[in-house]
Amino acid sequence: MIKFFAARKVAAPLILSALFAFIITFQSCKKKRSETANILYKITHNKVYKDFTPEDYQVVFKQVFNAEKQKLTHAGVISGWYGSNHYEPVFVLNHLFNGDLSKAYDDYLMHAAEHGLSPEIFHADELKSAIEKLDNKNQVKTIDEAYRDIATLELSAANSLIDYSNALQYGVINPKYIYQRYYTATKRPDYSTMSAVFHIGDMHSYLEAVQPKDPQYIALQKALKNNYEENGFPGEECKRMILVNLERLRWRNKPSEDKYVIVNIPDYMLTVADSGKSVLKMKVCVGQGRNVDNKNTLLAYDDTCKVDKPGDHETPLLNSLIYGVEVNPVWNIPRSIANKEIIVQAAKDKFYLENNNIDVYKDDKLVDNPEDIDWTNITKENLPYDFKQKPGSSNSLGLIKFIFNNKSNVYLHDTPVKSAFYRKMRAISHGCIRLGDPKGLAQNLFGDGDQFKTISDDMGQDNPDPTTIYLPKKTPVYITYVTCWADEDGKLQFRNDVYGLDIVLYDHLQKILQPGSH
Repeated sequence: MIKFFAARKVAAPLILSALFAFIITFQSCKKKRSETANILYKITHNKVYKDFTPEDYQVVFKQVFNAEKQKLTHAGVISGWYGSNHYEPVFVLNHLFNGDLSKAYDDYLMHAAEHGLSPEIFHADELKSAIEKLDNKNQVKTIDEAYRDIATLELSAANSLIDYSNALQYGVINPKYIYQRYYTATKRPDYSTMSAVFHIGDMHSYLEAVQPKDPQYIALQKALKNNYEENGFPGEECKRMILVNLERLRWRNKPSEDKYVIVNIPDYMLTVADSGKSVLKMKVCVGQGRNVDNKNTLLAYDDTCKVDKPGDHETPLLNSLIYGVEVNPVWNIPRSIANKEIIVQAAKDKFYLENNNIDVYKDDKLVDNPEDIDWTNITKENLPYDFKQKPGSSNSLGLIKFIFNNKSNVYLHDTPVKSAFYRKMRAISHGCIRLGDPKGLAQNLFGDGDQFKTISDDMGQDNPDPTTIYLPKKTPVYITYVTCWADEDGKLQFRNDVYGLDIVLYDHLQKILQPGSH
């Protein structure tokens, strides 16, 4: 009995403390309820809102959410935020009655065409309808109707603003989902970035902040508005090229470093940029493309072009870090090239391998006298050999290659075939990028010190040996695909869609912008 009473003496203060905390919490919730009700009544002078309680509103909100969930692009984000924030009607309280949401609709959503987009993809009509219903302060007749209309507007505003913000800051399409050889780091919206719409202070400032500011983007917007037309490209095709390249500019995959190397595949050009300026340009040859004859355009393309089906030798889109060079490199000939070219040539001419400085290996051991092999009996199905081309002036990689990690085993390199750089169409390689001025790139990256002198001297040797030289500071490299841009003089440049990637992107955009047409 003594223990029992002692326990009761200990427990009694705890019970009283818990009860006191409950009373305080209850009073706080009650105060919060009255605050929301008072705010809504004060703004609308509609007595219906005096009966507003967060608990009852929460029940209706969940019902409306479940009914509308399939229409919400990011239902999980919306549900998560409201669930963590007591289902507070932030858009009604902060942005409805002061006209913010109406201005967002009028000044931004309805001007989506300026970005090559459509108000429909931002559910503009649904938002307008929800605004008009609640903005008419006397139209709400019952508290149940008020709950439902408030919940509808909250969901509609959240959905529209998240989609609009995502589209302008990240693009409407994830390139990784539509391209087979896309290996460029590309930032996508996450919960943190999307939930920013619930914390908007000034709506105009927020929507201005998400507008793309890149001068390239603004130049293409201006061209789109003025129906720009380029010689050799019909007006409608120019428009479509501008649309797809506006979308590319919205992707968060652009260089952020002060200095970087960038290759634009359709332009067959490499540029070294430093502190926002071009400090080196050169012609390049890129991988063979499926649309080199420009048979398919954005005005007329086969249905088979809608899905990305890259050719065997197309150069991938990627970003990486150049960490060094190999001077007088050995070329480890890929199996695909060995199957299609090396064994075919060896079967025609038994001295082909020797004349081209190609060594043959079997089980990692050098094969003596490869000309004695009956290459006419060797096929890709029974090929037991590997091939390496020795350093020298006839080496397919030339005298130097620039190395960077990537999944596709491609690199930038010299070439003994200089005549290719005089061609207009230079999508001719097996996937790697041939450089018009490899020594110039080495000098730019390494500077004029001892390392570059070693590179220059080794490239001039008659009987060279492979040498690897590492960069003191790694340099970012971006391999991109852009078919329309403003040059340094502000003039729009257009290039043929050599890989058909414009077509793939345009068709996916149309599925979003005009879903009924597909």
